[in-house]
Amino acid sequence: MKLRGLYAITPEGPGLKEKVRAALEGGIALLQYRRKGEASLDEAREILQLARAHRVPMIVNDDLELALEIGADGVHLGREDGDLAGARRRLGGKLLGASCYDDPGRARAAVRTGVDYLAFGSVFPSPTKPHAVRAPLSLFGNKLGVPLCAIGGITLANAPQVVAAGADMVAVISDLFDAPDIAARAREYARLFA
Repeated sequence: MKLRGLYAITPEGPGLKEKVRAALEGGIALLQYRRKGEASLDEAREILQLARAHRVPMIVNDDLELALEIGADGVHLGREDGDLAGARRRLGGKLLGASCYDDPGRARAAVRTGVDYLAFGSVFPSPTKPHAVRAPLSLFGNKLGVPLCAIGGITLANAPQVVAAGADMVAVISDLFDAPDIAARAREYARLFA
């Protein structure tokens, strides 16, 4: 599985299935199911089914138990979301991603536990996490042996500089799912990696 391209992270609010379907049709590389509150098992399963129909891996944000219960393709963990080494053992060969914020030391430690990709951010000011620490673009020049994902405040206007800095993936919520034509926006992002 090649982790390169647009990494879509699900938004909050209504109409999720239709929005995700449009993003999948536009050509995303990876989908993250993210819910701030209590995640719905039924909703998570429906989103996973959609992703499978489009042959796009779906991972769950912050919730290893949910990922295992629905048979998702993996999990993404931040610093408060559990032990990476323990998650790696329980996931077997499934995808494990880790948030590394602006910390190359955390990134190197995560690689030693067997993660499949690393996320650095917030690269730009983010409407989703306005107080997040800022991660410099220079982090994407590090060769860590796994794909590197940029997250935080990414738009179609600033994504080219992130890709040029060495990011393998860009994680996007608002600029994708708030677009008037989600599928067209996804295609525009995909062209950055062509």
